[in-house]
Amino acid sequence: MKFVRFGDVGQEKPGVLDADGHIRDLSGVIGDLAGDTLASLPDIDPTDLPRVEGTPRLGAPVGQVGKYLCIGLNYSDHAAEAGMALPDEPILFMKATSAIVGPNDPIILPRGSEKSDWEVELGVVIGKPAKYVNEAEALDHVAGYCVANDVSERAFQIERGGQWTKGKSCDSFGPLGPWLVTPDEVGDPQDLSLSLDVNGARMQSGSTQAMVFSVAQVISYLSQMMTLHPGDVIATGTPPGVGMGMTPPRFLKAGDVMETTVEGLGSQRNRVMVDA
Repeated sequence: MKFVRFGDVGQEKPGVLDADGHIRDLSGVIGDLAGDTLASLPDIDPTDLPRVEGTPRLGAPVGQVGKYLCIGLNYSDHAAEAGMALPDEPILFMKATSAIVGPNDPIILPRGSEKSDWEVELGVVIGKPAKYVNEAEALDHVAGYCVANDVSERAFQIERGGQWTKGKSCDSFGPLGPWLVTPDEVGDPQDLSLSLDVNGARMQSGSTQAMVFSVAQVISYLSQMMTLHPGDVIATGTPPGVGMGMTPPRFLKAGDVMETTVEGLGSQRNRVMVDA
């Protein structure tokens, strides 16, 4: 099934898509797509639910995210583009949850930004607590998958000392969605195509087949160090084609439009703006 959250910022309601792609209001069944609710998403006939009229804003398809975990250099072809060796273990960094926005919300470049970049990624949403899980059982802890764009200010990330987090966590730098798609509908998460266009020109194109560490390996690895809780989000890395890797480098500017797609998970469309 494809679950959504719709409505104004901070007032999103849960919904589900019917066979025709219309949103059905799920708020009479569950309070939100968040926390422990994700452990047992309702198996319901969407036609039994009220149809939502018009085209409401879509929020991130998961609310109240506790941790936003990101895996770096997790595509062999992206590591080559960056001129970096493949990691022996997953590279982990955090993205502030305050960066999360809806799939079609604007991306706001922070003051002083000159090197903001794009990164299409497969997002994984945890549904059941995971602690010390092995790879064979890791995917049993997934509530669903979504499109993620790990927008990154490279100067903040690389040139200003410290950890990558400061370049990853700017407000609006974490669009998620449009949908939370359940694992039964996604199938094999290691066989999905990804792409990202800027102003209609293809920048990134890849497949999750090129991941250095699979989704199951990443979940198992992280669970050895911390408990993964329902609603935690993992961004699993990006394929080649980021602006930083181009010759000359290309970065986002006001007026640019990014379209970010993962096979079976829908597409985002974000216009870039500059913070006042």
